[in-house]
Amino acid sequence: MSEKKMSSSRKHHLKSLMLSIGKVLLEEEEKEREEERERYMKENCPPVSMPRSMQELQELCREIHHKIDVIDEERYDLDMKVNKSNKEIDDLKIKVQDLMGKFKKPVLRKVRMSADAMLKALLGSKHTVNMELRANLKQVKKEVKEEDKELRDVGDWRKNIEDKAGMDGRKKMFEAEA
Repeated sequence: MSEKKMSSSRKHHLKSLMLSIGKVLLEEEEKEREEERERYMKENCPPVSMPRSMQELQELCREIHHKIDVIDEERYDLDMKVNKSNKEIDDLKIKVQDLMGKFKKPVLRKVRMSADAMLKALLGSKHTVNMELRANLKQVKKEVKEEDKELRDVGDWRKNIEDKAGMDGRKKMFEAEA
């Protein structure tokens, strides 16, 4: 517990020293980068001498096209390496998450979308299926049974109430019971 606290002026002085050293290092690094660029340009891009005849000009064009093809091949190869490395990194990230055992479920947003719109979004212009399910059903004629018809006729409750309304209806009820 015998740590000595630095005064604020001392902290400020050390901070300014670190910043000045960092600034010098960045400047040196920038100079080195510029020198490297110039050296690379001298090696790979010699100065162009303008041809005097049509034959020399055509030859120069062929050389330039050949160099462009070589550079395109290198760029393609490097692009493939970068893509492969990115896939490996993603796979390793997934493995690390699996090993950690903690997987955060992303919060899903509610999206209002019909089934047709969803299929169209997933399949693009290939989607021609219509989700109108009733359109695909067969038409079936319904046969009415005589028993059902009789039940419907008997089951009209309004008729029964009108018959039983008033004194006449009550009289009929008692006569029917007796």
